Amino acid sequence: MLDVGDGQQIYWECCGNPHGNPAVFLHGGPGSGCTMGSRRLFDPAMYRIVLFDQRNCGRSTPSAALATTVLNFNTTQHLIDDMERLRQHLRIDKWVMFGGSWGVTLGLAYAQQHPQRVAAAIFASITMTRPADVHWLYHEVGRYFPQQWDRFRQGVPEGDRHGDLVAAYHKLLNEQADVRIRERAAQAWCDWEAAVMSLEPGYTYPQRFADASFRMTFARIVTHVFSHAAWLSADQLLRGAHRLAGIPGVLVHGRNDLGGPSDTAWQLAKAWPGAELQLVDTGHGGGEGMDRCVRDAVLRFAEGPS
Repeated sequence: MLDVGDGQQIYWECCGNPHGNPAVFLHGGPGSGCTMGSRRLFDPAMYRIVLFDQRNCGRSTPSAALATTVLNFNTTQHLIDDMERLRQHLRIDKWVMFGGSWGVTLGLAYAQQHPQRVAAAIFASITMTRPADVHWLYHEVGRYFPQQWDRFRQGVPEGDRHGDLVAAYHKLLNEQADVRIRERAAQAWCDWEAAVMSLEPGYTYPQRFADASFRMTFARIVTHVFSHAAWLSADQLLRGAHRLAGIPGVLVHGRNDLGGPSDTAWQLAKAWPGAELQLVDTGHGGGEGMDRCVRDAVLRFAEGPS
């Protein structure tokens, strides 16, 4: 556990070769935490693999599953600072970054502030958490899932159903005193997240969504971050992409990603000098095509960027 101040303890672990090429895994969500599978992208003989659970989720404390946990100290800048503190704690000069989904947003924000600390970046299921991206995911993509989206809308008070659903759920999950109402809101939120991925080949309902503690953690943190536009100005990460010049980047995105349309990845690739975009026939959750591209990039950067 790493004490990062503000009463926050960040869980981290290192595995693989202690003398290998350092790599850090940035989990998605926000609020998902790492899993055992997070390590498996990297050959443990070649990489020094660093995993950490972002604030208030996974094994980091205090957990957002607790109603008494306030999220005031959980912002994008806090997470960037945590990464720097962990890097310094581990005496790493530069690391290869892998991020998926929200992990891409965090990785881009970190790299634009600390480009000298990033040896290379591998990003999958690209998202930049812009207001337009968030609105698409919780409003516009409902056109593909009318029944499920209507049920999602029904999860908030009637007066909020024609407005910002993210803000409405954030209010239920963070300001509602009735535990039963909070739990129903977390369930409805996670059911919608699952519905957006339900058309992907081999889809099964995420096992972690069956856990009430995980649902509450995930739903609270996602709505907290998204209702604040991730504390990023519109297109900030696109405008700052020129700062990534000299950092090799591989972007892998599914053409069938309903949660994040491919033009997001295309826009980032055009703005990032030297970035390589690979569009594959998967959805947001990935699949063999995406995994193959990621594995190839991980092997490519194992001996250092090129």
